[in-house]
Amino acid sequence: MNLDHITVLVTGASRGAGAAIARACAGYGAKVIVHYNGNAKAAEAVCADIGANAIAAVQEDLSQPGAGKRLWTKAKQAAGGGINALINNAGIDLVSDPEGSDEDWDASWQKIIAVNLQAPADLSRSALIDYKKAGGGRIVNLCSRASHRGDSIDHPAYAASKGGLLALSKTMARGAAKDGVLVYALAPGWINTEMAPIDPEVLGPAIAEIPLGKFAEPKEIGAMTAFLLSDLCPSATGATFDINGASHVR
Repeated sequence: MNLDHITVLVTGASRGAGAAIARACAGYGAKVIVHYNGNAKAAEAVCADIGANAIAAVQEDLSQPGAGKRLWTKAKQAAGGGINALINNAGIDLVSDPEGSDEDWDASWQKIIAVNLQAPADLSRSALIDYKKAGGGRIVNLCSRASHRGDSIDHPAYAASKGGLLALSKTMARGAAKDGVLVYALAPGWINTEMAPIDPEVLGPAIAEIPLGKFAEPKEIGAMTAFLLSDLCPSATGATFDINGASHVR
């Protein structure tokens, strides 16, 4: 598998699944732009690990208005030319308890939608405009098992944001294929990252519901993403790939 033809922006790539995606793509030859929010040191470490295939680490707070468009512009400047792949990996999960205060409810929904849906939508819009001029490109959106089955009652904003991102993925795949744009969605369950539960009372039940008996590893997300960017199966555009150990089978 060869990704020498790929220049990719990976959001949220300073740690976890994003870092694994960046490393996997670079390992197959892609040139990678590493996006981060606040941890410049971690982002630079990922770039150092990637080596010559790392173009730059680029900062942007995706919770802020207009952040997606700004990030795309910064990434293109760093690349010194076109970008032909976008991985919308960055995401947050906050409590949005219906029985909490109005202030907490409003704040959590606003921030989650901004980071998990508005910023990826704005990035994808910018990418689509450039891809159409260039004759094609690729987008992979990190959605969630919650996109299909929902989430716990105190995390409705997260599930809604990821469901929206999944719908966006399908819409773009249907509408932009004629322009050579390929769009895929990944719907993982728990991934073995810092976001995974460590409290035994939560960890035990979380693993118990997974027939495979373990969380997905970040490198699995990286491997699948790299494959989708390879153009080995373009007819899969519009598809959603479940990576959840058979915990939610459709």
